[in-house]
Amino acid sequence: MAGPWKDARGIIVTTTHTIEGRPIQDYLGVVTGEVIVGANIFRDLFASVRDIVGGRSGSYERILADAREQAIGELQAEAAARGGNAVVGVDLDYEVIGAKGSMLMVSASGTAVRI
Repeated sequence: MAGPWKDARGIIVTTTHTIEGRPIQDYLGVVTGEVIVGANIFRDLFASVRDIVGGRSGSYERILADAREQAIGELQAEAAARGGNAVVGVDLDYEVIGAKGSMLMVSASGTAVRI
């Protein structure tokens, strides 16, 4: 994460534990966002072929980016519901789950704060 993310509500999201020049006024608790997406069998087939010839899998990259943005969006919504305007110390995790690794879970967690 190059710098803080901000959504339409102005909720700042950062992996750091502070935001320079913006002192934390209140800590509002841990917030999370989780997204589980299924992988399409045809997309899997084409991704496997592409992996064999050494190319990048654009379809997986798009799925991963979309899932990450959705998880962060849920995190921001939960922070806003608690009265926060930022989330600090954000951690992103990726897990393959389900039968034969057919699902991808992206989770985001951090601490909602008011700055």
